[in-house]
Amino acid sequence: MPLGESFQTTVDAARQGAQWAWRAIYTDLAPQVIGYLRAHGCPDPDDLAGEVFLRLVQDIGRFKGDEAHFRSWIFVIAHHRMIDDRRRRTRRPEAPLILETLHSSDPIGDVEQEALDRLSSDGVEAAIRRCVPDQRDVLLLRVVAGLSLAETAEVVGKTIGAVKALQRRGVAAIAREFTREGVPL
Repeated sequence: MPLGESFQTTVDAARQGAQWAWRAIYTDLAPQVIGYLRAHGCPDPDDLAGEVFLRLVQDIGRFKGDEAHFRSWIFVIAHHRMIDDRRRRTRRPEAPLILETLHSSDPIGDVEQEALDRLSSDGVEAAIRRCVPDQRDVLLLRVVAGLSLAETAEVVGKTIGAVKALQRRGVAAIAREFTREGVPL
């Protein structure tokens, strides 16, 4: 939910350290940032999002612009943190911890619905991962993060026309993939 008319007041209050302002910014942007990082296959998107918001706290005094620029700026930070994390993991690989071993095997909630939700989100994630990197970036920023064409263009460093073309091609590639797998569109 965008901050709208309260954007400038919220950013000014955040610069002064107001907890309510930071809570509003985090509540507004964290789900989209985490979704963007998760869709890019980051092993720990919550931790990485924490780094994004830490950088935001450190640099908010330097930010100038409207809400659209602010959202783009956050996703530029998220994109850079993601790249830094990948480089770090390449230099110093870690053995993955299998989370299922930490959880009890007792079902919690509606197991059938959870399984169906997992299947559908896994299928979408797999289809997006098969797109070329530029298409995947554009689709994730547009769909998961909810950025506009202009905001997405700013984050990926391309023109609006290029973003439109990448989005169109990415959607077409996903549609072809689903058709090949027999998923009705």
